[in-house]
Amino acid sequence: MSGTADKPRIAYQGEPGANSHMACDLAFPDMVALPCATFEDAFAAVAGRGIVPGQHVRRADQAERAMIPIENSANGRVADVHRLMPLAKLNIVGEFFMPIHHQLLAPKGATLGTIRTVQSHVQALGQCRGKIRELGLRAVIGEDTAGSAAEVARAGDVTRAALASTLAAEIYGLEVLARDVEDTPDNTTRFVVLSRDSSWAPRSGGPTVTSFVFRVRNIPAALYKALGGFATNGINMTKLESYQLDGAFTATQFYADVEGHPEDAALARALDELGYFCEELAILGVYRAHPFRSRQSAAPRT
Repeated sequence: MSGTADKPRIAYQGEPGANSHMACDLAFPDMVALPCATFEDAFAAVAGRGIVPGQHVRRADQAERAMIPIENSANGRVADVHRLMPLAKLNIVGEFFMPIHHQLLAPKGATLGTIRTVQSHVQALGQCRGKIRELGLRAVIGEDTAGSAAEVARAGDVTRAALASTLAAEIYGLEVLARDVEDTPDNTTRFVVLSRDSSWAPRSGGPTVTSFVFRVRNIPAALYKALGGFATNGINMTKLESYQLDGAFTATQFYADVEGHPEDAALARALDELGYFCEELAILGVYRAHPFRSRQSAAPRT
């Protein structure tokens, strides 16, 4: 029997109709999108095992890939993703940039005059502060955008609205009261594609991104010295973020993205120098840069 059961699956966090669901359909139209309640569940679906205590993964809930939002141009990084990647021991095999457009959705019969609250994921609420203030709505934090749309649809209350996608409006039968209500027109989310496969993109064939996590040794100016090799070797570091490990202020891990391939001589030297000052260094992935990066670099600055 043919059909979706024969197709590879790609996991995402959220309900059907979430922005991550749309990203899966756009980037991997030949794969079946698998909704997962939490980021832990999405990571575990690909890892094939639980990544937090007490978690179990049935074969029916497993997937070959995961589409995970890692940062948004308007609202910064997505909480928990950086922490979960090393725990899951998955590899970044690609990236995808998607413009994010939020729609103000409500049950049939509702109008801009009847709604009093708006529910969505905290990231979406933060990206639409202007419209929320303009309409005088009370923001209600939901687990995700599509899940909020589903809740509002089930309630059928004309005083309640949700911020979600056009796909969510179609799935849950909601009216679009206002379109594209995000504060900035260039609101974009970067997703990473995760896999159990640890293979790197070939050195030739186009621009490459290398992502890694590291923890520096406890010596004076260790971070400054560790990063010096990237400057002296002319490596462009496009992302550097820190986060605490296990809630301890003394244990800081760093996540970084750099342009280039570890087999390039300059990046190899920089990584060698970094490793000398590190207690831990792990490459999370070497993958093709999404075309959005070159388009963004070519855009005129204002």
